Amino acid sequence: MSDIYIYMLIILAGLAITDLVVGVSNDAVNFLNSAIGSKAISFKTIMIIASVGIAFGAISSSGMMEVARKGIFNPGEFFFDEVMIIFMAVMITDILLLDFFNSIGLPTSTTVSIVFELLGAAVCMSLIKISENNGESFLDLGKYIATDTALEIIQGILLSVVIAFIIGGIVQFLSRLLLTFDYKKRPNYLAALFGGVSLTSLFYFIVFKGLKGADLGLVTDFLAATNVYTFIGVAFLFWTILSFVYVMVIKWDIYKLIIISGTFGLAMAFAGNDLVNFIGVPIGAYQAWEYAEGTGLLASEINMSFLSEKLPSNKWLLVAAGLIMVATLWFSSKAQAVVKTSVDLARQDSGSERFQSNLLSRFLVRYSLILAEGVQRIVPEKTADYISSRFEKAPEVAVVPKHTDKPAFDYVRASVNLMVASVLISIATSYKLPLSTTYVTFMVAMGTSLADRAWGTESAVYRIAGVLNVIGGWFFTAFSAFTAAALFAYIIYVGKMYAVVALVTLAVLLIIRSFLGHKKSQKKQEETEKLQKSESKTIQGIIEESSDNVATVFKRSKRIYKNTLDGLIAQDLSILKTSKKESKKLAGEIDDLRNNIFFFIKNLDEQNLGASKFYIDVLGNLQDVSQSLDYISKASTTHISNNHKSLKFNQIKDLKEIILRIHEIFNDAQEIFSTKDFNSLESIILEKRELINLVDEKIDKQVKRTKNDEESPKNTTLYFSLLLETRDLMNETIQIVEQYYREFDASRAPSKMK
Repeated sequence: MSDIYIYMLIILAGLAITDLVVGVSNDAVNFLNSAIGSKAISFKTIMIIASVGIAFGAISSSGMMEVARKGIFNPGEFFFDEVMIIFMAVMITDILLLDFFNSIGLPTSTTVSIVFELLGAAVCMSLIKISENNGESFLDLGKYIATDTALEIIQGILLSVVIAFIIGGIVQFLSRLLLTFDYKKRPNYLAALFGGVSLTSLFYFIVFKGLKGADLGLVTDFLAATNVYTFIGVAFLFWTILSFVYVMVIKWDIYKLIIISGTFGLAMAFAGNDLVNFIGVPIGAYQAWEYAEGTGLLASEINMSFLSEKLPSNKWLLVAAGLIMVATLWFSSKAQAVVKTSVDLARQDSGSERFQSNLLSRFLVRYSLILAEGVQRIVPEKTADYISSRFEKAPEVAVVPKHTDKPAFDYVRASVNLMVASVLISIATSYKLPLSTTYVTFMVAMGTSLADRAWGTESAVYRIAGVLNVIGGWFFTAFSAFTAAALFAYIIYVGKMYAVVALVTLAVLLIIRSFLGHKKSQKKQEETEKLQKSESKTIQGIIEESSDNVATVFKRSKRIYKNTLDGLIAQDLSILKTSKKESKKLAGEIDDLRNNIFFFIKNLDEQNLGASKFYIDVLGNLQDVSQSLDYISKASTTHISNNHKSLKFNQIKDLKEIILRIHEIFNDAQEIFSTKDFNSLESIILEKRELINLVDEKIDKQVKRTKNDEESPKNTTLYFSLLLETRDLMNETIQIVEQYYREFDASRAPSKMK
């Protein structure tokens, strides 16, 4: 047999390792979001628990490997060379697709991607075979594709979305009715009972099923011989008694134990169910090569019907895959970006929303409110009042330390998320059904969020828009996976090994580019100083605390203004686009601070309400600064994008003089606010007057130039706009300086919130 297939196996092995890394970065959201969102345990502890769960799950996933070999296409209808083309096209597509979603921070389904990639590549090869056989037509496609199995898998995946959302919502609703948001003050026996049910579910569906599928000799035999109902009854009795002792005797938090167990179980279920998505295809290719080597026939003569049989998986390969998954979990920064999306959409409180509302989300919210009003009319008033009382938010007993994120949701919701998702995924795994863990965990989290009334009128349109974006990404996954795999299969069929090398090289280059781009973006994000919310309750306290924000705004404004005009002068569109993004990001952070004004005022004492006016005025001026920068960056970018005439020599000369003066003012102001030497602010006010006079002088000069020899209306319009907006920018900046200069009193110590 040709050495080409040995090379293909080596390439597939490399692709398998890459796919494990890329896939885990995407799927980490499945088992990390509840523990991270609730902050029940430290991040390091979460990672250790998840790592152990992945290691156990990896060795129990051998039965799932059959899906890659025979779940989508009928291997008996293909020869060895054709199967290798299918497998190669699938792996290349899978890596590129998952890395794309990881880069944009959206969770997608590795199960859906692998299913539709296998389907696309198999359909392509089937059509090629049909086209070469005069006795067959398109109607014979069903002979090559395992239509019934494929449809069953696809239907199961889509149905799981609805089931996960509904069950998650129902269980959360009942749990909240029982425990309320003030669950720590509820009777201990309720917590113990909740713990008994939760831990029994996790123990049976995760540990029992996982160990049973791991082929661990006597342990597996014992579990196989155990009566299911007897096991559940004994397990419930054991875990309920343990929960009562845990809560009422030892007086420990049972919810933390549930979250720890659920994180372990869900990580185990993820590895058991999803490992096939990453290494199932390479293992299938290796088994096909082993069989082909023993026949002594040509690759085009070896029928692959043996792949339909039950074939054992190499345990050492599964262990090695598990170790790679664990290492990726610890070191992948992309995994944390994907987790953040899911946690943000599920968080209990309102605030900055990542997604913008759209027509469909507004439509759904509007008619959901109408439906809710209709239901409220039907439900008896006393019942409605009782239910509402169970969903009243508990008062916060402690303030989270400054600059520390609050938990996105409480322990009860985290427990339900983990319990329901683990049960659903484990049931599917026990029946060897490749359920999408991403779809299930995400939709369970969304269902519990809805039941918990986290999607209020302040945030519903944004959260629903986010969910729709994620679901839309899932459909894009299916379509693009099918199309790309089919295209790659055809390219490999035509180009043979040359095509394989070219496609793999392309994939490697794109992965490297994505990795470097992500690193650069992450480094830039770390270097960018973020604005922080004020927690003080007096004017002096706000001056002391918010001065860092003002210094940060001045520092970033200085950079944005200079880079924008330098990019305009050099006609460098890339610099202009970068500055435009920076100005938009700054404006968004200032908007976040303004959105927090409500909570800031609510926490003020009556005697300190005057501090709110100062804070509101400061934020208003900061917003005006960001709007001026945004206008300057947009106008400059649009001018260059439309290929209008560049600025004239005299205009560039005048602008450079202004850039230098503004840079000095921002630099001095930044230094004063950083050091909090507010007595020196008067010098900034004097510098501003000189700059305003300079800008007015440049405006007069441009008027004369326009009258005498200016020929470009667009050029003139832009230049005047830049000068006028620069003047506004300085006026807004100095308003901030003057406010601090008037209100600062060094003799009065700032007071912090308690």
